[in-house]
Amino acid sequence: MNHPKKGMNAMQSTQMQPLSSKELDYISDSISNEEMLIKQYAATAGVTQNQAVRQICEQHIQNHNHHMEILIQLLQQHQQYAPSQPQ
Repeated sequence: MNHPKKGMNAMQSTQMQPLSSKELDYISDSISNEEMLIKQYAATAGVTQNQAVRQICEQHIQNHNHHMEILIQLLQQHQQYAPSQPQ
């Protein structure tokens, strides 16, 4: 009794709404955190002599890059729904 598409269709048929400032702050913080983790894993991979540790760090770098790409795509998808502000 697996119905994953039913939920997806309901989400897809819902029109996107602008993100709240709280949501934008959360996404911005998440991107910053992903960047920090990428830098930390890269630094560790660069100094370790252990090949297994280096490989694990590289896998984590790929995972966190993917997370960051998803967050950026989310922002780009919602950009057209953002209210315009006079400058």
